[in-house]
Amino acid sequence: MVAGSGAVELALATSRVLFNHAPAVVLVGESDKANLPKAAMTAVNLGVPLLLTPGTSSSGDPAAASGLRAELSRLAPQTVVAMGDPATRWAQGSPSAPAGGAAAAPQVVSEAGLPPITPAPPLTELLVLSLDRPGSAAATATARASGARVLLVSTADPRASDEAIKALAGQPAARVLALGSAFGSAEQLRRRIDTAATGVLLPGGRQVVFPGRRLVALYGHPGDPVLGSLGEQQVQAAIARAKSVAAGYRSMGSETVVPAFEIITTVASSSAGPDGDYSAESSMAHLRPWVDAAREAGVYVVLDLQPGRTDFLTQAKRYAELLREPHVGLALDPEWRLKPGQRHMVQIGSVSAEEVNATAAWLAQLTREHKLPQKVLLLHQFRVDMITDRKSVDTRHDELAVVVHADGFGTPGQKLDTWHAIRADSPPNVWWGWKNFYDEDQPTFTPGQTVAVKPAPVFISYQ
Repeated sequence: MVAGSGAVELALATSRVLFNHAPAVVLVGESDKANLPKAAMTAVNLGVPLLLTPGTSSSGDPAAASGLRAELSRLAPQTVVAMGDPATRWAQGSPSAPAGGAAAAPQVVSEAGLPPITPAPPLTELLVLSLDRPGSAAATATARASGARVLLVSTADPRASDEAIKALAGQPAARVLALGSAFGSAEQLRRRIDTAATGVLLPGGRQVVFPGRRLVALYGHPGDPVLGSLGEQQVQAAIARAKSVAAGYRSMGSETVVPAFEIITTVASSSAGPDGDYSAESSMAHLRPWVDAAREAGVYVVLDLQPGRTDFLTQAKRYAELLREPHVGLALDPEWRLKPGQRHMVQIGSVSAEEVNATAAWLAQLTREHKLPQKVLLLHQFRVDMITDRKSVDTRHDELAVVVHADGFGTPGQKLDTWHAIRADSPPNVWWGWKNFYDEDQPTFTPGQTVAVKPAPVFISYQ
């Protein structure tokens, strides 16, 4: 990764990385917008770096001028092509003129007086990522001049662009260079590139869940119509129904609408069961047909845990095989997380932020190790005390999109009261989800009413 935030700094840093020396260098003023496109084209055609002479935004920084002089000295060009008056004044001025390093001071010429140039061999095996913004223009031109393949991206996360994922497919991270500090740390960027290079996409495209996507899910347990809409029909009919429900949201905004299943994977039980945890764990044989059919149909899947007296991490690990699938995320339902001595339907359960964080860290590691697209981590909540010390929930994992999901039912007023209560003092960087109930809501919100809730929920489920 090439570090640098300002245009002058980024242009210098890119030149340092891509060129050991250059027979010529093109200069243009930092603020000379009129001549920048022509200067960029000239640098690319010549196969030499484009550097910016300090202007309005960096003139107060002596390091900008000294950095440019040092880079000219290092490159030791025979010719400096000055484009526009600001660059010409800087190149011909004193004491700001290029100095030192070369056997003789380079000749300052205009484009018309340019002698023949022999560029360095092109870096054809290198892929350069550059943000499509004015501050990166000079650095981008230098990358193109080096002979590298250059991809302009609108976001610093290559996982968030289908075009970047396609370009990176099969590309070793060692042959990828990103221009600018906006791309994050070198370690984070390498992980993102490794994931993008797999070419594996989420349903609806890309490898980052949000923004730009809304998941609309049927909620329930396969084969059990009492537990929600998902179990009211067999898998293929459930897929058709999920797609139909999701279609109702396609005119509600610009987001890509993706049908989804939220499968109750471990079901809260009134009896302790053989393991004493008051939770009935579904078998792999029961779940696998639904997960596989969803993948084939472009349906996202969230595995919902109701752990009883065991913990979320223990149950999540039981389903690591399914969570290794790129289209499968995880939901934690604290209502059904019991303390010793508690019983379902007698007490409402709760979970500590510490337990949520342990589960999130494990899921992030699993995602990272297998170079998977980002996963949804859904946290159900209809009372504030269902997640204790909730502000301590760790939402920093780059591999996860954490969604707080409001699943209270009742009248519109009651549901909005729940919504406002759980949104207060929320952890940073969370997304928001909403549940509609076919039977318990009075009445069930329409798609228009659902997305009118602010902020508009990005995960909507139907029970």
